This record gives sequence, C-alpha cells and structure tokens, in this order.
Amino acid sequence: MGKTALTFAVLVVGLLVMTIVSASLGQLIIPFDQVIGSILNKIGIHWLAGPSRAFGNEALWNVRFPRIVMAIVVGAALGVAGAVMQGVFGNPLAEPGTVGVSSGAAVGASASILMGWTFLGSFTTPFLAFACGLITTMSVYLLARRGGRTEIVTLILTGVAVNAIAGALISFFTFAAPTNARDQIVFWQMGSFNGSRWQQVALVAPMCVIGIIGVQFMAHQLDLLSLGEKPARHLGVNVERLRFLSMLAVALLVSSAVAFAGIISFVGLVVPHLLRMIIGPGHRTLLPASALGGALLLTIADFAARTTIQFADLPIGMLTSLVGGPFFFWLLRRSRSKSGGWA
Repeated sequence: MGKTALTFAVLVVGLLVMTIVSASLGQLIIPFDQVIGSILNKIGIHWLAGPSRAFGNEALWNVRFPRIVMAIVVGAALGVAGAVMQGVFGNPLAEPGTVGVSSGAAVGASASILMGWTFLGSFTTPFLAFACGLITTMSVYLLARRGGRTEIVTLILTGVAVNAIAGALISFFTFAAPTNARDQIVFWQMGSFNGSRWQQVALVAPMCVIGIIGVQFMAHQLDLLSLGEKPARHLGVNVERLRFLSMLAVALLVSSAVAFAGIISFVGLVVPHLLRMIIGPGHRTLLPASALGGALLLTIADFAARTTIQFADLPIGMLTSLVGGPFFFWLLRRSRSKSGGWA
C-alpha cells in the first residue's frame, strides 16, 4: 500500500507540475505564478496576479489550456484502454490497436479527407474517425465469435486481418488523394493536439469519463479473469459478457481519443505495463493509475512537441513512438529471457 500511495502521489504531483510548466512555457513565456494566478482568478480567488503581458490570458485560456486538457483526457483514455486490453488478453504486450480501433478510425478520417465531406462542418472528420473506430472494433469481435464464444487467439488473428485490410484502404486513399488531401491524411495519422479547442474537449471528455468509470466497475472481474478463463467461470464470471463489454469500452475510449488527436501509439502499451510492474496487477488500482500515467505521459510529450523545435509543432505520435518502440523491444527481450524462447 505504501508503494501504491507513493506512486499515485508522484503521478498526481507530476501531472500538476507539468500542467503549470506546459501552460507557462512556449513562444509566449508566462511566469509560473501568473499562470497559477490566472487559474485562481478564474474561480474567484484573487491571491495572485494574472498574466501581465498583453494577450496572456487569451493565450492561456483559448490556446494552451484546451490543448493541455485534451492531452490529459486522451492520455487517460489510452492508458486505461491499454490496461483493459492487457487484462482481457492476459498479455502485457496487448494494446488497443490489437483489435483495429486505431486503424479503423484512420480509415474513416482518410475517407472524409479524400471525399471532402463537410456535412458536420469541422467535426465531420472526427465524427467519421470515431464511428469507424467503433464499428471496426465491434466487427472484429463479431467476426471472431463462433458458437456464442470467442477465443483470444481468434480475436488476435481477426484483429491482424482487419488491421491489414484497414492499412490497405488507408494506402489506397493516400494514393488516390490530391496533394493537399494526401498531406492532411499523413499528418492526421501522426497525431497532434495542435488546434484543440474547448468545444472539442467538451465532446471528447464526457465519452472518455464514461468509459473510464465503466471499466472501473469491471476491475474485480478482470482480476478473476487473470486467473484463466476456466477458473474465472467457476468463480461466477460471465467471460463472454466481460470480454464484450471490455472491448466496447476500449472502442469508446480509443475512438473518442483519436477522433480529434489522430493516432497516438504506444501509450496503451507502455503506461499500463510499467505501472503493473510497480504497483502490481490489481485492476482496482491499476486502472486509475494508468489514467494518471497516460495523462502525464501525453502532457510531457505534448510539451516536448511544442517546444523542442522553435516555431514548429512536432507530431506527438512520432514522439510517443520514439519512446514506445525501444520499450516494446525491451519487453520482447524480457519476455524471451523469462520464457527461454519465443513461445
């Protein structure tokens, strides 16, 4: 319990510190105390002065804070989704992309950009990304289901096949698109929080909160499932219903997360696995810790994306892949050394 409490304290403090740092630094530098003063002034507490520079408050509340909150929400959603997938599949190498949700969302976004659809205005592409991600995940589940049951291996192989088909469609859309649309498709797949606004946060946050709260009610059953399917059934777990609800929750979390941010890789793999090694596999603590860890990781990554190169905004998916790729390789090496082979 001491290690768990310390881990939560570090995550919460780290997230608060990174929020202030990220809001303070950038092309327009606003001192830390003025950032805190602006937040306090907003809730009616006038202990500290707000930004002294012209347009300081506008920069904070119209540009930086929406972007930071979006990073926190998306990071929390991806972290929790990864923890759920690893629990359902019983494999620390599982992540949300396994069931095709990210590639399905990319198909919807690419089709929208190629066709130039605007029936929902600027929300058309995010809506189609969300809808296609949700539909793809449910399709994987239904295609893998036979005789009223699904098996992990069948789910994984079905996900591989669907991901391959989605990848082919994305390649076709990219090939067929004119130059401007092709650039938009490519940059959307790289992921970014650039241009995030409160209206977008207001759409994404409720769905992510519902998904995160929903999976918390499954924590005990996920713990029992980790014992194996047969023991879980003997202990009263409806494995099929749990698997379906878990995949539905993951589809909701990841589809809403990538709708505005694009594809952000490895968060759902790196964060839950690291925290499982630190605080243990119990999902009652692992799920909220993964939410905080994902939020912290994406806040740091977004800060790096904004500030690493002056007057440039790096794709955040590229940064998370630079961290996640070596970590994934380390996981493979670790799994091989522990099992004595690749079996």
